[in-house]
Amino acid sequence: MSEEKKSFFKRIFSPRGILAIVFCVLALAAVFSSCFIVESDEQAVVTRFGAYQKNVGPGFHTKLPFGIDKRYIVPGNKVVMTEQFGFKTTQGAIDSRYQNGITSESTMLTGDLNIVDVEWIIQYRITDPKEWLFSVQERTSTIRDLSRSVINTLVGDRAILDIMSNERTNIENLAIEQMNKYFHNLHLGIDVTTVKLQNIVPPHGVQDAFEDVNKATQDMNRFINEGKESYNAEIPKAQGEADKQIQIAEGYAAERVNKAQGDVARFNSVYEEYRKAPRVTRERLYLEAMEEIFSKQKEKNPDGTENKPSLIDGQLDNVLPFKDLTN
Repeated sequence: MSEEKKSFFKRIFSPRGILAIVFCVLALAAVFSSCFIVESDEQAVVTRFGAYQKNVGPGFHTKLPFGIDKRYIVPGNKVVMTEQFGFKTTQGAIDSRYQNGITSESTMLTGDLNIVDVEWIIQYRITDPKEWLFSVQERTSTIRDLSRSVINTLVGDRAILDIMSNERTNIENLAIEQMNKYFHNLHLGIDVTTVKLQNIVPPHGVQDAFEDVNKATQDMNRFINEGKESYNAEIPKAQGEADKQIQIAEGYAAERVNKAQGDVARFNSVYEEYRKAPRVTRERLYLEAMEEIFSKQKEKNPDGTENKPSLIDGQLDNVLPFKDLTN
């Protein structure tokens, strides 16, 4: 070995050289342990000697090295996290959680003492990373237990047919409200955004019977809807006919009243003329009556035959007082 190499190794393994190497290693360790990056869909919590220090968002950040500051990465508040109940999605398939014939967490008792299998999911976002990390130790278990408690309570307050038909949306909305209330009281740092009921079916042993009941219920609703359609089609028609008859009757009544009023007015006018000149009025009335009688001689009967001529005999004064036109 040459003298230069021997001199180099002496410098390296000398106390000063060893201190320099240790210093470089410590410097590199300090640099690497004091820098960290938070992705765009993440957020981080920094603690100092185990105590909460601050929250940081996406980007490049620094902290005290050598474990003095520690950072904890959690999903961002825009990331939706999901918990499944009563089933498990694996590689695109859905497997119900049944083992050895014992039903899973989806089996519940309804308000009318029936058993039903309810499968559902909840979706939530982390809104407070500090509470999410440090307030509750068993976070997932707490979320699942409270979710099961809320759904069991809501299902237990309702009849099975209501749960399987028109109460689904109501249960989902109430479940979101109650779960958020419990989680906020526990300072879990999450906000439930969705509760979705998936399959709601009776147990396997009575499923066929419930399907028959559902089919009968659907048939009943269909018949009711058909009856309402028929009702809506016939009632307006009958109402229209009734209104038509009422209008005809009202028109006839108005016609009769107007005619009667006209006859009264004509009679009163004739009476006034009669009071002024009785003889002249009698003569005019007589001539008008004769004119009406003789004018009918020119008309034909409805069957096409001609009217027979009227017989006038001036001697029959007591039968019909015809006016003597010869005088």
